[in-house]
Amino acid sequence: MIDYFHGILDSKSKDGITVEINGIGYAISVPLSTFLELPEIRNPIKIYIVEAAVGLYGGITSLYGFLTKEERDMYLLIKDEVPGTGAKKAMEYIDKISKSFADFKAAIISKNPAMLNEIFGFTKKTADKLLVALKDKISTVNISGEEKWISIKTIKNTTISEAITGLIALGYREQQARVAVTNACEHNENITLEDLIRKSLQYL
Repeated sequence: MIDYFHGILDSKSKDGITVEINGIGYAISVPLSTFLELPEIRNPIKIYIVEAAVGLYGGITSLYGFLTKEERDMYLLIKDEVPGTGAKKAMEYIDKISKSFADFKAAIISKNPAMLNEIFGFTKKTADKLLVALKDKISTVNISGEEKWISIKTIKNTTISEAITGLIALGYREQQARVAVTNACEHNENITLEDLIRKSLQYL
C-alpha cells in the first residue's frame, strides 16, 4: 500500500496532476482543496495517496492524492462509511467539503442539515445521508484550522451568491468560485460586491 509520494510536480490541471518519481510519471486525481494549494510546476511535492481499484473486476488502480493527512482521512471516512459512495463520488463530496473542513465537521457534529445545504451545496437527501453515516465517526478525524463561516455570516447571502455567479460567468467552476469567495470574505464583513469579486479573483 502506498502512503505518500515525494517527487517533482510535472503537470497540474483541474483534472489531476502528474508527479515524477525516478523517471516515472504517476497520474493522480486531486480535490479542489489540494489543487488550489499546489506548488509551481517542477517543484518538489509530497502528496498522500489513496489507491482505489476501478473498472470491471477492479482491473485498474486509480490514485487519489491529498496534501494533508487530514484531507485524506476525511476522504477515506466518506468513502468507507457513506452508503453508495465510491472513490469518485467521495472525491466529489470532498470538492464541496474543501470549502471548509472545519465547518463541515461542525455541521455533522451539530446535526445541522441546513448548514450542509447552504454552505456546501449538498441536497437535503445527501445531507441527511451524511449526517446519519458520519455523526458517530467524524470526531475521529482531526481537523486543523478554524471554522470560516462564522466570520462571514454577517455578509448578506445575496452578495455572496452574486459574487459566485459573477465568477462562474467568468468561466470558473462553481465550487472553485465558492472557495475563492469564502477566502475573500474572511475579515471583510462589509465588503461590496465589486470588491468581493476583485478580491476573490486573487484566490483563483
